[in-house]
Amino acid sequence: MAKTIVVKQIGSPIRRPDIQRRTLIGLGLNKMHKTRELEDTPAIRGMVSKIPHLVEIIEERG
Repeated sequence: MAKTIVVKQIGSPIRRPDIQRRTLIGLGLNKMHKTRELEDTPAIRGMVSKIPHLVEIIEERG
C-alpha cells in the first residue's frame, strides 16, 4: 500500500500570484477547508512546500 498524505486548504488564492492558484488546482484544491488524500511523492511534497501559507498537511498515512 502506498503512503498517502491528507492535505487541507487553509488559505484563499485571492490576490495571490497565478502560479500559486495553479498549484492549488494541481493538488485538487479549489475551495477553503477542502481536503484531499494524495500519494506521498516528492512532486506532491514539492507542491505543498511551494504554498505552505495556503495548505497544511493534516495526516500522513501509510
